[in-house]
Amino acid sequence: MTRGARALVVCPDIRGQSNELPAEERLAEAIGLANAIGIVVAESYVQPVRDVRPATLFGAGQVEKIGTDAELAEAELIIVDGALSAIQQRTLEEQLKRKVIDRTGLILEIFGERAATAEGRLQVELAHLDYQASRLVRSWTHLERQRGGYGFLGGPGETQIEADRRMIRTRMSRLRKELEQVRKTRALHRERRTRAPWPVIALVGYTNAGKSTIFNRLTGADVMAEDLLFATLDPTMRAIGLPGVEKAILSDTVGFISDLPTQLVAAFRATLEEVTNADLILHVRDIANPSSAAQKTQVLDVLRGLGVVGAPEEGAEEASVIPILEVWNKWDLLPDDMRTDLAARAEDDEGVVPLSAETGFNLEALEARIAQVLTRGASLREFVLPTSAGREIAWLHAHGDVLEEEELPAGEGGAPRHRVLVRLGPKELGQFESFELG
Repeated sequence: MTRGARALVVCPDIRGQSNELPAEERLAEAIGLANAIGIVVAESYVQPVRDVRPATLFGAGQVEKIGTDAELAEAELIIVDGALSAIQQRTLEEQLKRKVIDRTGLILEIFGERAATAEGRLQVELAHLDYQASRLVRSWTHLERQRGGYGFLGGPGETQIEADRRMIRTRMSRLRKELEQVRKTRALHRERRTRAPWPVIALVGYTNAGKSTIFNRLTGADVMAEDLLFATLDPTMRAIGLPGVEKAILSDTVGFISDLPTQLVAAFRATLEEVTNADLILHVRDIANPSSAAQKTQVLDVLRGLGVVGAPEEGAEEASVIPILEVWNKWDLLPDDMRTDLAARAEDDEGVVPLSAETGFNLEALEARIAQVLTRGASLREFVLPTSAGREIAWLHAHGDVLEEEELPAGEGGAPRHRVLVRLGPKELGQFESFELG
């Protein structure tokens, strides 16, 4: 797809089809997706659809209108923010005399451009091939050709479309094997981290909620963090220090989105496995977005599909297998009255932290809350050590949350002593006791 191409974006609003997001907000999201890949949106609108036409999705008059609007806008590309069948896509292209792509095709294009690691590229190629396999009838111009046989074995031979499908299946099989190797490597890395052992914190959220900006704030890294949908595709991991936690691993993941193509959910399973093995999930929400509640539902749906969130009991919140902390980001963009109301709600909810990653507002509170969750189950212990035990005292500062410490008068042997009141997790307590004995 040519960067800078002019496009007409049409969001079909199909009667009787329920959607989490209103049509106007879905259209705005589609425009954001187009902008994310450098497409110039020349015209855009919601198109009500009363009856879905099997061949074109839209009615004949609507197709004609789309063609006229594309002509007036000088659009060489038409983006339909919905799912088009192979037949619908081919027929629309024939009638409109322009390239037509649907939502899945657009998202795949973005992923194809943004994937930076070898693993990301493998995943994107697999998703592309899966999508392409169902659209050979539209995408290839030589489908009716046949390869004839030779000599007396001649005959109609294998049609080109069958050969192409076989080639795609072979390539997909090879990619799956390579991705399986990636999964095994990831599993080894996770096992190594478990033995270390450092807690893993996974950032998840709707695309463009601000995950990468928070990641950069917490780690001091310089991960791409732009006001673009899908700015981050490949998982990024960094070590961070927290109050009372010597070291934790923070993982930034791909953003979720409504109607994420099934090909990508399957292809990025390896990436999302980091979430399923996390000790804590930070669910970053763009709290200033009018669709924040609907976006939360979409994210929880994906987490439920990964087995991270269980089915909710009647009248209750979802039962989470892994602790989830909601980060209400973009706090600085809220109007004053809304901020006051949400601040009161956040005050009563331990599972929520208001934040502005852009300005740094409440960052220390977020770090403290993360540490609090990770050290849950920690006990308060008092140790009286010789002042000469500098290694042990330094270890307690690095691995625990030291609340009090003081020099004590010399004991029976005349050696000065050092009292430390510290909060330690069960794991750290065991480590310190064996450290002391050693």
